[in-house]
Amino acid sequence: MALSTVHRGVTFEKRSLEILQSQLSMSLQKVGGRSDGGIDLQGWWWLPPTRRAPSASHTLPTWTGIDGIPRRRIRVLGQCKAEKKKMGPNYVREMEGVLGRHNTQERRDPVVGLLVSQSAFTRSTVLRAFSSRIPLFLLHIPPETHELDHDRDAEEDGDVTTPPELIGSAVWNPALGSEQGLLGGEYAARWEWSIYTGGGRPGLWWNGEKLSNWVPPTNVLEADQNRDS
Repeated sequence: MALSTVHRGVTFEKRSLEILQSQLSMSLQKVGGRSDGGIDLQGWWWLPPTRRAPSASHTLPTWTGIDGIPRRRIRVLGQCKAEKKKMGPNYVREMEGVLGRHNTQERRDPVVGLLVSQSAFTRSTVLRAFSSRIPLFLLHIPPETHELDHDRDAEEDGDVTTPPELIGSAVWNPALGSEQGLLGGEYAARWEWSIYTGGGRPGLWWNGEKLSNWVPPTNVLEADQNRDS
């Protein structure tokens, strides 16, 4: 039996939040309601400060991860799409509009636009993101195998012949990852292969070293939320 659209979306959002926290050092929450401004997810990305970070970020507080490396927080606003068809460039344009409205509010924190998709991104979508002046992170999280088994239409996707990894691809644009971008060219999303499973996934690397995954304890996150509210 095919999964309902609502159930598919809710399940994908929950799974995305878990993967973002456990693998990419992002602590995000689901946003809902008429006043969400086009945002599905919002929260923080916990990364070490860069040498060429924007001057405003140097005034922000830092935290120390379990690896002893200081972390700063970068605000993340995201959209989560559980579509069957590949994601077209119109979704990037929509995200640009959302981030544009947010930036006019004169926030102190730097902001990254995150687009999480259950289907792959088209080439034109990636090109559109690369041409944007707004820091964008495109993340493809394929459906789990049991979701494909319950979806009669999933066979239309040519990628279902092999069991999908937790993360299919991770791509960010120059406004985020280049030397002139928000991350100062110090970060890379590298594909990491497992000698045990034969599979792989993208991992975060910082200045040539594998970066440990870390988010603050729950009490710290709650204190930040209360302070920002």
